[in-house]
Amino acid sequence: MRYRATRARIEARTLLAGNDPVSRFTMSDDSSSVFRSALASVGGGYQPAPERWLFIPYDQLSDQLGPLSRHPPGEIGVVLIESAAKASRRPYHRRKLALVLTNMRHFAVEQAQRGVQVRYVMTRAPYADALREVVDDVGPLSMMEPAERELRQELTPLVVEGSLRWLPHEGWLTTAEDFAACQAKHGGPPYRMDAFYRAVRRRLGLLMTAAGKPVGGRFSFDGENRRPWPGTPAEPPLPAFEDTAIKREVCSLVNERFAHHPGTVDPETLPTTRSDAETLWAWAKRACLPLFGPYEDAMAAEASRLFHTKISELLNIHRLLPRQVVADAVALELPFASKEGFVRQVIGWREFVRHVHRATDGFREGLPGPASATASAPVPTAPGDGGFSRWSGEPWRRQRGSGGDGGATPNALAMTGSLPPAYWGAPSGLHCLDSVISQVWREGYSHHITRLMVLSNLASLLDVSPRELTDWFWAAYSDAYDWVVEPNVLGMGTFAAGPVMTTKPYVSGAAYIDRMSDYCRTCAFHPKKSCPVTPLYWHFLRRKEPQLRDNQRLSLPLASMRRRGPERASREERIFDHVTTQLQQGKTLRPSDEAFSP
Repeated sequence: MRYRATRARIEARTLLAGNDPVSRFTMSDDSSSVFRSALASVGGGYQPAPERWLFIPYDQLSDQLGPLSRHPPGEIGVVLIESAAKASRRPYHRRKLALVLTNMRHFAVEQAQRGVQVRYVMTRAPYADALREVVDDVGPLSMMEPAERELRQELTPLVVEGSLRWLPHEGWLTTAEDFAACQAKHGGPPYRMDAFYRAVRRRLGLLMTAAGKPVGGRFSFDGENRRPWPGTPAEPPLPAFEDTAIKREVCSLVNERFAHHPGTVDPETLPTTRSDAETLWAWAKRACLPLFGPYEDAMAAEASRLFHTKISELLNIHRLLPRQVVADAVALELPFASKEGFVRQVIGWREFVRHVHRATDGFREGLPGPASATASAPVPTAPGDGGFSRWSGEPWRRQRGSGGDGGATPNALAMTGSLPPAYWGAPSGLHCLDSVISQVWREGYSHHITRLMVLSNLASLLDVSPRELTDWFWAAYSDAYDWVVEPNVLGMGTFAAGPVMTTKPYVSGAAYIDRMSDYCRTCAFHPKKSCPVTPLYWHFLRRKEPQLRDNQRLSLPLASMRRRGPERASREERIFDHVTTQLQQGKTLRPSDEAFSP
């Protein structure tokens, strides 16, 4: 009786495929009519109730994992939820919203076409509230354990009360035991990716000889993958993706209902179907991977990708599977440095950061050194907006009760400044920063070196709060989820978590940016004569010397900093004060500014 009594309430917000479709939605308007019709048309008449129901969250969109990969379609049903509460939690890039929604809707239709019964819920409620109503109707649900800590926290009460059962997440290639085993010598942090990568290569037998040695005689060929890009070969153009009615409907929805979100959506470059995922990966194997290695660290103003595959946004929602892309890359005829570099990105760094995030409870515990003192600080009660409110001049319109917290706040280097409006598109006058920012708000993407050595580097030099920068990355990138963005920014990009997973801050002056990119060629500042990035670098070392003096990897630059003398130190401090003040006010830096005079 409990299930029957609540059916009308559930169906007022739920579309069913496989039995009688309904058309009433709590978020009902023309923004979902095409999708509703497509899902309803697949039904094929009445079907018996499935033996079990699975909740498929936004980042598990594959029928090659978990029970969906093993049970006959007629024996299983899936629940998918579009939650306006989740969308309002942060000022997510419009591309990310469109990517997730289009892939969810296409996945629902794909499963219905296989004969899987689909319950697609559109709601303003958080996931936990929506799932409770579904459980009232169909009984307890199962799901693979969420990758995101944020979603695990939200759904844990349902697990405790028996409404939801977690199954192992089969999208990962490594286990907690793999991670623990490679850290066994010291039993805990600091964690190191190289040790993890070597152990996983050995266990999986990837790029290993029959004698148990790494192919090529060593595990990493990173030293061969640091060439600047001379302008040729040209960056390969992205493949064309299918123009579907569902995609057009979602892009219109995002541009209208989520018009207050930043960024743009280009439907032509948006992969949304299973076929699109296969098309992107086929293009990446053919056009990108042969040259990925040599130019892996290169940066260019007019080439946001170069030879990076841009599969991360699909990999992180499991439209492409890590096991598939690794196996395919290993089987390809590629220059070995490119092959090893790609494998290291997927089974090394990607898997490693997930384990670090889980082991530290999202950097809330177990941090060594000065970061541990701030890791236990009170977590902000609401998700941060990454400086959106200051830039836009109005508060972020987060739905009341949308959930989430503000995230951990480790801050080993005591950086407390605000993120400048330049990160939201105000021109800074620094061509490197302005170029990358324009790429990000256009595409929801830039590759890992621009994220590390331009965006994170400059934020650190400007003393920006690591938490605020992390929140900005979370909002700005279409592949960002807490398990990947927090390690990459808090753990590596800003060194906020101390030596828990990296050995030193990744900061540099203008010389590195000039060597590895073409940004400086058309910048108003000269990299050796007038660029403020180098004085900012030296002033960073001087400001942070108390926290960094015992770091052996920084002994040489710190010694060089001490030899620079009081006049240089005074000028570098003056430049830091001027740059931070100007950028905080949204003003453009110019070489003629008095602060830059000798």
